[in-house]
Amino acid sequence: MNEHLEISAEVEQALSAGRPLVALESTIISHGFPYPANLECALTAERAARAEGAVPATIAVIEGRPTIGLSEEQIEALARAGSDGVEKASRRDIPVLVARGGTGATTVSGTMMLAAMAGIRIFATGGIGGVHRGAERTFDVSADLFELARTDVAVVCAGAKSILDIGLTLEVLETHGVPVVGYRTDEFPAFYTRTSGFPVDRRLDTPEDVANVLKAKRRLGVPGGVVIANPIEAEFELDPVWLDTIITVAMAEARDGGVRGKDVTPFLLARIHELSDGRSEQANKELVYGNVRLAARIAQAL
Repeated sequence: MNEHLEISAEVEQALSAGRPLVALESTIISHGFPYPANLECALTAERAARAEGAVPATIAVIEGRPTIGLSEEQIEALARAGSDGVEKASRRDIPVLVARGGTGATTVSGTMMLAAMAGIRIFATGGIGGVHRGAERTFDVSADLFELARTDVAVVCAGAKSILDIGLTLEVLETHGVPVVGYRTDEFPAFYTRTSGFPVDRRLDTPEDVANVLKAKRRLGVPGGVVIANPIEAEFELDPVWLDTIITVAMAEARDGGVRGKDVTPFLLARIHELSDGRSEQANKELVYGNVRLAARIAQAL
């Protein structure tokens, strides 16, 4: 256990007792949705974990302290501050925030790193980052992929975000030896849609099957994480052809507006929300809740 972590009493008790825990990111609170939709999403996700018998551990850096298990007041503060008042905290940003006493909402990579420090091995998010379209020119590749290559945390997600080059994202994961498991699917999901046209490495159909793979990996001492791809439920899926048209428009706007680096993803997701008349926001929330429920069941099986 890293002595610099601030761990809530509930999470600490769960760790000591060996109870199931699910890590949750905080960037979705500060940068994912506007207030109060972001607060509603964060609290509903925590309730979803509890309903499945797991303890939620929402993670962020609060005034220089990497905090594992935010209070409702801390979650609300992040939600109200939003993207203008809270930094995005990837692996590279966390030491600076700690040194300066800053507050940051953890991305997938930042959450994975801190969850592993605390001994939490299951993490639920919306979708992982990956290789951006046009990366052959920009070299824009998410730190999430490299975190998955080195950090022993299983990430339950609805695949990779639809704005990405999913084929290249899967190639990078394969290069780094990261297993990509499809939960009750043979095809890698694409966030808002259940399919992407690309196969997963293996299909597993029960939380127990997933837990057994994670146990075997741990016994063998194989480093790195696992991607557990859980498709959005069919009733909340967006039409892929219609969605691709919207993404193309949003990407052109980002390119013409000079949006780069870590600002690209929040810009594109915000524009997709606007261009879809809010339909993408509801789909995003529902896939998060589905991932949290599955993560809690896998944590129970472990």
